[in-house]
Amino acid sequence: MKKIRWFVTVFFIFMWLIGSTAWATLAIYYGDSNSSTVQLIVAGLVAFIGVVTMIIFLFVASWRKYLLSFHSFIFLVILLWWFNIQPSNTREWQGDVNKLAYAEVNGDLVTVHNIRNFSYQSEFDYTPAYYKKTYDLKNLEGLDLFAVYWMGPAIAHIIMSFDFGDQHLAISIEARKEKGEGFSTIKGFFRQYELIYIVADERDLIGLRTHYRNNPPEQVYRYRLKANNVKKQGIKRLFMEYINNINALHKTPTFYNTLLTNCTSVIWLNSRVNPGHLPFSWKILMSGYVPEYLYESGRLDQALSFSELKDQAYINPLVEK
Repeated sequence: MKKIRWFVTVFFIFMWLIGSTAWATLAIYYGDSNSSTVQLIVAGLVAFIGVVTMIIFLFVASWRKYLLSFHSFIFLVILLWWFNIQPSNTREWQGDVNKLAYAEVNGDLVTVHNIRNFSYQSEFDYTPAYYKKTYDLKNLEGLDLFAVYWMGPAIAHIIMSFDFGDQHLAISIEARKEKGEGFSTIKGFFRQYELIYIVADERDLIGLRTHYRNNPPEQVYRYRLKANNVKKQGIKRLFMEYINNINALHKTPTFYNTLLTNCTSVIWLNSRVNPGHLPFSWKILMSGYVPEYLYESGRLDQALSFSELKDQAYINPLVEK
């Protein structure tokens, strides 16, 4: 029994050494939005020390306490440095995320500034344009959810669009990228991107994805959430939660995180402003299954099967440039 406990203890310590070494190496490599030669060298050194530590840990029992103390000290130093990396609103941003939206609230009237309305010739060739518009909360009639797929059924980008009758306001929660910076799921774990709420015309946000993003192509589905009088109050509270967060980000930046603060998890966090919100589910992490989860929870039209509803929701052929 003692041997089993010893084996289990050593196994979990060894797994922690692997995980902490990998995390520390990547944290240093990515650094503060700048992977320099010095960072690459230091990251390689940390990885080398970690591997040597693991080998000695396995084969020299008398050194284990010293090795764990040394490794823990290095990990703690890197962790403290990493937490000291601060987000910013003043980097050299890519053109499509250059401006942050913000809003002024006067009773039921919400005036939104920097609503994006680009004209696209291709994904990266566009004419920037922004406008401001005042929305009356009394006219808020419904809410559409857009699910955008490009890499199989499990992963989707989720966009919410608020229906004010003759006008719609779409909001996409994304990673804010600097000039020349691409998106990486791994980088998204390491304080590499700020969070942005892109507030835009549907023609911009949805048309970009149905017509101009071709590498890879994106498939877009639109689902209408049920909206009786009670649910309309919930949509209003959700909209105002969005507005509050948009204004907060305009003043104080925060980091995007691939797992914790992404396009879907933030929507779920915002939805918690409503009583009876959806419980957390693995289908929120696997964002491609969010529409199915909404259907199972009675938030979408139940007159059709989900398969039939999904077929109706596909909009790529219906959207004009």
